[in-house]
Amino acid sequence: MKFARVVYRTAAVYGILVLVPLYFLIDKIGHDSPPTVTHPEFFYGFIGVALLWQLVFILIANDPARYRPIMLITILEKIVYTIPVLILHSSGKAPMSTLVPALVDPIFGVLFVIAYAKTRDVRQAIGLH
Repeated sequence: MKFARVVYRTAAVYGILVLVPLYFLIDKIGHDSPPTVTHPEFFYGFIGVALLWQLVFILIANDPARYRPIMLITILEKIVYTIPVLILHSSGKAPMSTLVPALVDPIFGVLFVIAYAKTRDVRQAIGLH
């Protein structure tokens, strides 16, 4: 359980530290990686949804056994951005500056798989099936 707590807390802190500054960097991102952002609602919506996942990670970190079923969804959450970025990068549609940060998510995904495996299902522990 301690492993899961540490992994999910670390993922949440990392995510918050990386995502919050993006709220203030829309113009810089458009300048550094043209074209400029033409649909800011999608940009800010992506950041908002990603930040909400950090709250889910905090919830899981507080009681990994209770929220173990949600861990399976968090594993998927860690690949739904990376896979499209890999495809876009390989076809020349995403720069290296987009690819490198996207490769952090699968690392957390692997750690989430390990956390899931190491966390005992509460229902099994109390004899429910």
